[in-house]
Amino acid sequence: MATDREDGSQQFLKAFSDPDAVARYADGVRRFVPGLDALHRMTGILLAERAPQDALVLVLGAGGGLELKALADTYPGWRFVGVDPSAEMLRLAALTMGSHAARAELVEGYIDDAPQEPFDAAVCLLTLHFLDTAERTRTAREIRRRLKPGAPFVVAHSSFSQAPDTRDQWLSRYAAYAVASGADREQVDKARDAVAAGVNLFSPEQDESILRSAGFIDVSLFYAAFTWRGWIAYA
Repeated sequence: MATDREDGSQQFLKAFSDPDAVARYADGVRRFVPGLDALHRMTGILLAERAPQDALVLVLGAGGGLELKALADTYPGWRFVGVDPSAEMLRLAALTMGSHAARAELVEGYIDDAPQEPFDAAVCLLTLHFLDTAERTRTAREIRRRLKPGAPFVVAHSSFSQAPDTRDQWLSRYAAYAVASGADREQVDKARDAVAAGVNLFSPEQDESILRSAGFIDVSLFYAAFTWRGWIAYA
């Protein structure tokens, strides 16, 4: 996951730089994100509709390497550039990829640190919710600028109704799912409070609008699971 350099979500970047927290990442994220492995599988299917067999794929927020490994396992001809601000998470990504690591260039930084070369596809999972409106739009625009015309972009992150009468209920469901998946109640409550206070949460309608304002077309929802949404769009 990646974060903005300037907003209140710096606490999350610090957590992703903690070796103990990083070591628990793969297990923890599956407890909070329903259908994570299916999300990775669907991401590959959507990209492969247009990406060639020798595609170069940009993965923003690549720390941990779960999506990198899933894509590399299924699409042996693809190469990757993975970008993330956490050196610890990138080290985990290399370990997670195992024998596929040679097919990925891992870059410590943000979207501005990604190569300019045109990519055949791009992925950004569990990341953009750390950015405010302006930075999220700018980041999406920079991703699009690095894509070949018509190239697919899969993005998924926390996105749900922000209406006052439903926001807290959805945050409670987010927490309840993690507890039901085996996460520690005390840690889940802390995570819920941190998300409520430090993550830039938008409605799906606003998120789709941001993608369109960044220049993406044919934006379509393909994944919805409690507080999470995912879209496929094209440069």
